[in-house]
Amino acid sequence: MSTNLLKSYFPMIQSREEILVRIYSNPKLQQLFESWTVLQQKEFLDFCSGAKGIKVLYDSFFKEVMNPEYDPSRLESFLSELLQRKVTVKEVLPNDSTRLSDERSLLITDIIVELEDGTLANIEVQKIGYAFPGARCACYSSDMLLRQYKRARQRSIDPVTGKDTFSYRCISKVYLIVLYENSPAELKQCPDHWIHRSKTIFDTGLSMDLLQDYIFISLDIFRSKMHNKKVTTLLEAWMTFFSTDDPEEIIKLITDFPQFKPMYETLYQMCRNVENVMGFFSEELREMDRNTVRYMIDELQKEVDLQKAAIAENATIIAEMNASITEKDSTIAEKDSTIAALQARIRELESGNSSDLPS
Repeated sequence: MSTNLLKSYFPMIQSREEILVRIYSNPKLQQLFESWTVLQQKEFLDFCSGAKGIKVLYDSFFKEVMNPEYDPSRLESFLSELLQRKVTVKEVLPNDSTRLSDERSLLITDIIVELEDGTLANIEVQKIGYAFPGARCACYSSDMLLRQYKRARQRSIDPVTGKDTFSYRCISKVYLIVLYENSPAELKQCPDHWIHRSKTIFDTGLSMDLLQDYIFISLDIFRSKMHNKKVTTLLEAWMTFFSTDDPEEIIKLITDFPQFKPMYETLYQMCRNVENVMGFFSEELREMDRNTVRYMIDELQKEVDLQKAAIAENATIIAEMNASITEKDSTIAEKDSTIAALQARIRELESGNSSDLPS
């Protein structure tokens, strides 16, 4: 039923049988398809045939549907709702090969936007697989600032006169926006909130913008909070677009917010190119495997570190106990020595007393 429902809205959707015919008519595609697990094969066929909705946060899907060079209004709408101000895309920045990039599965949209007050801001959206802790967020935000600083320095040199007009006032605010499909433990400690906004403030009330703001979005917590609730705002609609693969929810979304229908049409049009979609889906699987290995290594390292800390703590306790025992042994030996001296004195006195007695 769900497949028929989606196909009635998106007639370009192919049937499962059509997709399988195309796969098995090409030995290369057949070999790739059969290298996947049964569950992976089912997932691929489900979203291509409309049995399930498309996972928009898959890297290639997201980059295609949110590409500001193709249709900037989509990204502008999302960022305007998120930042709670009018956003206009001014420039799309190329990804810098020297940037921090220890997570190859990170989905990166790096753009310059103009805010409603006329100022510019760098905004970077990241989709991660497992853990994106505060320290890494700070490093990525600092990396964005540094990259912007380098661009500003380069642009401040007059090509004719060579004069440097650089000023730190040329540096604009940067936002680090992280979309979490599966929230880390820190965010799960706030189960009533699915969006977190952060900026630097001073305890004295000092007003000074340090240019680094953060927005963390917990899509899994959003899903649990919105269970059986109606999507009423455009921001909620965007979160639903990013997080749901339920066909009935997709139909409700495009009915209440028709601006999302062309986005799904873009994605389902992509799915018609079976070879390309299989290629990037296979890459997604490889990245998830790599992330799983890295995550397991990180978790094992945490266990090792905890065990080392426990061993060190136990060693400290044992050393303290040994020191206490040594101290007690010393005290006992000292008392034994005192007792021996007293006993010797008693014998000496007793010997003296007996020699003083008359014969």
